[in-house]
Amino acid sequence: MADVIDYRIFGDDMQAVEIELDSGEGVRAEAGAMMLMEDGIEMQTSTGGGLFKGFKRMITGESFFITTFMNSGRGKSRVTFGAPYPGKIIPLDLSSLGGEFLCQKDSFLCAARGIEIEIAFTKRLGAGLFGGEGFILQRLTGQGLSFVHAGGTIITKELAPRERLRVDTGCLVAFEPSVDYDIQFVGGFKNALFGGEGIFMAQLTGPGRVYLQSLPFSRLADRIIAASRFQQRGEQNGVAGIGGDILGSIFGGDRKF
Repeated sequence: MADVIDYRIFGDDMQAVEIELDSGEGVRAEAGAMMLMEDGIEMQTSTGGGLFKGFKRMITGESFFITTFMNSGRGKSRVTFGAPYPGKIIPLDLSSLGGEFLCQKDSFLCAARGIEIEIAFTKRLGAGLFGGEGFILQRLTGQGLSFVHAGGTIITKELAPRERLRVDTGCLVAFEPSVDYDIQFVGGFKNALFGGEGIFMAQLTGPGRVYLQSLPFSRLADRIIAASRFQQRGEQNGVAGIGGDILGSIFGGDRKF
C-alpha cells in the first residue's frame, strides 16, 4: 500500500508539483527532479529494489538510481518537483485506475512511496520492432498517486470497446492496460517517404483511457538540432543568421539593435 499524499500543481507551461508529506511518509522521484524541500525532508538514494530493478529503469531511459524523499520530522513538510521541459504534469490515482497504468519512457516524474516503476514490453512483435518511442513502456503499479509529465498540450481520450485510434508513436503518453496497443505501417510510397510523420503509427483499441501529448520531447529536440545545424551552415558560408547576430550582440555586450 502506497503512502497517502497531498499535492498541488503550480504553473501552466512549465509546471511543478508540490507534495505534502505527513511525518513518516515518503515520495519517490527520479534523480535530479527535485526543485526544493522544506526542513524535515531527508533524501535516500538507492536502486529501488536491487541492481536488477536499477538496470530495468535504465532500459526505459530513466536513471539507474531512484531517490526517496522521507519526512523525518514531526509535522507536515513539503517537497517540490519540476517538469523537465514545457508541458503538463498528469496526476494518476492508481487506486481508482485498477492499480496499474502504462506510460511512455522518460515520462515518470514522481510517485508516492509504495508505487513500483517497472519495464513493460509490448505484446506484439511489430510494436517491439517498429514502435520507436512506444516500444519500451513503463508500468506503474500500486495503490496511490503517481505523476507523469508530457510535452505541450494534453488530450485525454476515453475509448469505447473496440473503438480505434491511430496516433504518432511519440504523441502517446500513457494508457490503461485494457487498451490494446499495436503498430501499423502507414502505407503508400509517397506517404512513407514524404509524409513527414514516420512510416509507422500506433493503433490503440479500447476500452480504456488514453493520454496524448502535442509536443513529444524527441520532436522538440529534432527542431532544436535542425535549427542549430542551419545556423552552423550559415556561419560556415560566411552568413550568420539574424538570430545569431542578435544572440551574439546580447552575450557579447554589444547591443546594435
